Amino acid sequence: MPLVTITVRKPKPSRFKTTVLDAVHAALVSSGVPLTDKFQRVIELDADDFCFDPSYPDLKTERTNDFVLIEILWSVGRSVKVKKKFLEALMKILADAGFDTEHVMVCFKETSWETGHSAVAASFTRDLPDLPINRPNPF
Repeated sequence: MPLVTITVRKPKPSRFKTTVLDAVHAALVSSGVPLTDKFQRVIELDADDFCFDPSYPDLKTERTNDFVLIEILWSVGRSVKVKKKFLEALMKILADAGFDTEHVMVCFKETSWETGHSAVAASFTRDLPDLPINRPNPF
């Protein structure tokens, strides 16, 4: 279950955000993610809250306010081949939509997903001290 987050500077029209999200999802599907596995969010920040270097690392053109940071959180075990396939598909889709792909950064983070409420609850409470706040509510 990939969780996609795009971060952009305010303001961005819906069409801009939808184009990026649709491109990311299409690229994920092309790399083997099921079509219905779609969990996405957009974070729009003021310039003071979203800082980036305009040219790192040696870009041909400086980044603008249309810079997009895409974060993909997905299960451990995706091969480099799968990640490259995803990136190639994503950059092609975005370029075809008129985006300067030098102004798009993609970060991958891998995690082991816990399934079920009990597993998640247990993982949060197993190491907590026995304080009144950590005990079940008797009511």
